Amino acid sequence: MINSQPIRFSERLHLIDGFDLGLTRRTGTYVIGEKELTVVDTGSSPSVKHVKKGLAALGFTLEDVKYIIVTHVHLDHSGGAGLLLQGCPNAQVVVHPKGARHLIEPSRLIAGARKVYGEQFDQLFDPIVAIPADRLLVKTEGDQLVIGPTCTLEFWDTPGHANHHFSIYDPVSNGIFAGDTVGIRYEQLVSEGIDLYLPSTSPNQFNPQAMQHAVERMSMSKLDAIYYGHFGKTDQPEKALRQAAEWLTVFVSEGQRAFANEIGAEQLADRLYERIQYYLRTQGVPDNHQVYPYIRLDMQVSAMGILDALSKQPKHT
Repeated sequence: MINSQPIRFSERLHLIDGFDLGLTRRTGTYVIGEKELTVVDTGSSPSVKHVKKGLAALGFTLEDVKYIIVTHVHLDHSGGAGLLLQGCPNAQVVVHPKGARHLIEPSRLIAGARKVYGEQFDQLFDPIVAIPADRLLVKTEGDQLVIGPTCTLEFWDTPGHANHHFSIYDPVSNGIFAGDTVGIRYEQLVSEGIDLYLPSTSPNQFNPQAMQHAVERMSMSKLDAIYYGHFGKTDQPEKALRQAAEWLTVFVSEGQRAFANEIGAEQLADRLYERIQYYLRTQGVPDNHQVYPYIRLDMQVSAMGILDALSKQPKHT
């Protein structure tokens, strides 16, 4: 039985599990209960029914929703935006300027996701509903959005995971909605007292230098919280950012070795998985832990992104 009861972080901030890919604690939608009700990331279209249930459990109607913010336009974060918007007559979708055209005309997003997910695409993401241009609100570096008397969100341009990615600073919690820019938080482990924060290096716009810059920017900002697209909140931003940066170095190093030896994405994914499994064994995590299917999936996608990024680097003669 799927439980759509939202996770409470404070009186004004909750997280709804979208059960992305049919998995618990994989991808979530944040609900900011200010005067202008705001949600951050919708997940894919199959997640929208859970978002609706979660909003109802919090006492909100779809008519209450004023802003639907998507951190970036990858389908596991924004694929359900058009579907959710259909039931939210008073809402606008807030998006990075480089992502707006993909929400208006999502054919390229769909084609890219089909390459990654193949025959599973329809089950995981269908339907992708286009969003009318007049329902979009574009925000970029330094832009603000007033959603309450004491809450003005600020947008940071944070590429690295994708060029169409921004993060959203919340002054009330001194926290940031980071999407995928500074990695993935594995709630399945963190809830057991074991830290694991890995970079998300999916194709086709992974840029390690830009990702490192985003990590450093957030570190220098002395945040009190980071809210991850995958999944949940950390109250220890410095620790999380440091670990993500360390693993980013490992990912790139392993990728360079694989690229130089003409090793494919599948073998690179296996190598990354083995490195992570070895680390988790040192933390006392058994090999049959529930987190491993999540990690396996993430490494398959991240390996493709690493090799894609390396293939685009200029060749030196």
